[in-house]
Amino acid sequence: MAVQDIMPTWVGATAKQIARGVRRGDVSATQVIADHLDHVARVDPEMAAFRAVRGGEAVTEAEKVDEQEDLANLPLAGVPVAVKENTAVAGLSSWNGSAAARTPVAEADHEVVRRLRGAGAVILGVTRMPELGLWAVTDDETAVTRNPWDLGRTPGGSSGGSAAAVAAGLVPIAHGNDGLGSIRIPAACCGLVGLKPGRGVVPCRLGADDWFGLTEHGMLSTTVADAAVGFQVLAGRPQEKLVPPQRLRVGVSLRSPLRGVAPDAPNRDAVAAAGRLLAAAGHDTVPADPVYPTALGLRGAATWFAAAAADVRSAGRDRRGLQKRTRRHVAFGEWAQRRGYVREADRAAWRERSIGFFTDRSVDLLLTPALATVPPEATSWSARSWRANMVANIRYAPYAAPWNIAGLPAIVVPVGRRPDGLPVAVQLVGPPGSELLLLGVAGQFEMQAPWSRHAPGYPRVGTGSPTAA
Repeated sequence: MAVQDIMPTWVGATAKQIARGVRRGDVSATQVIADHLDHVARVDPEMAAFRAVRGGEAVTEAEKVDEQEDLANLPLAGVPVAVKENTAVAGLSSWNGSAAARTPVAEADHEVVRRLRGAGAVILGVTRMPELGLWAVTDDETAVTRNPWDLGRTPGGSSGGSAAAVAAGLVPIAHGNDGLGSIRIPAACCGLVGLKPGRGVVPCRLGADDWFGLTEHGMLSTTVADAAVGFQVLAGRPQEKLVPPQRLRVGVSLRSPLRGVAPDAPNRDAVAAAGRLLAAAGHDTVPADPVYPTALGLRGAATWFAAAAADVRSAGRDRRGLQKRTRRHVAFGEWAQRRGYVREADRAAWRERSIGFFTDRSVDLLLTPALATVPPEATSWSARSWRANMVANIRYAPYAAPWNIAGLPAIVVPVGRRPDGLPVAVQLVGPPGSELLLLGVAGQFEMQAPWSRHAPGYPRVGTGSPTAA
């Protein structure tokens, strides 16, 4: 029986399944896009994942994919992909999280978008983020983006719209970027795989200077296989099949980078469960706490503030139009730079110490919680005070930022659910160049303890079971 005979829609299929179906002629890219546009029209009004949907343009691009004579070398042939709204897509404005931060219509695609299109992907639209990507919650004056697992909770940030879109099946994979956890935090909130590559692996070119080199582009997906395909496309690498890694020594740590912030019981249990999965896969686990310098939190916060100030300054924005929380953030950034609190030497020292951790402790990878507690409520955080936003962000998501400052690759993987039904995840961190190793271990997690690929009740269509990718 042909795949199309058992697939009433391609919504809910993985990126690899869709690409294979398009390459084999089981379905047209045009039909795949039509299916997903229909699903977005039904579901996104309550989710607010998308800032803009490229309906007609996406159909036209899908038709061009169908017209290509040789699809064999397109790993994302006909795959609908969403792009975070701070990354240039030709013909669209980059909103950067609010009307006040909006830039003119882009004349050309960002390099990562160009690579996605070159792999056969169709850009379905751009997804929402908080203003200037500063927060781990996603909303502005026009909408509150919601978590498909619980519409009363945030999908995280700053790639919150991309995570919500993937978890609800609006697209099989979505682009995001990660300056202090902005891929991994939403992945943890929404039960997805989220990889932050190491520094320099994928061209960044965002804002003034990529947030002092902290920001990286990556993908959010429902499977490790899709995460691997997306990573290799963005990195400009040949498609390489993941190989289960041989016996590894993995350090395990619950220690929080911030004093006074500790993981709750579900997140501690997630790390314990991940340790058991590692042991079952033949790996060794040992306690190994990184020594987070006290100054790391202060210097990291100063860099966070200063990155906002640099972006506003370089874009020539009138800060008076920005949200009140952002204006205060920018003011702190200018103050931090004047006082000399933002120093490359501090970031370089932490990077050296982080790389040395793996050799000094004789470990191949580090396992930590992904979050400290439940994601905050989905509400108008953009109208709340700077202090309220800071407290909420720091209390629930302290584990991601150190590895941006160090420039090391890190991945978030789902490992179960909290008692309230929300997904729970862990983070794996590796030394430079370990992206495929991280994906390989994540694949072992997925094989032993498969997770729900979408939030309960999504996608809201009949989804057949295409042949496994």
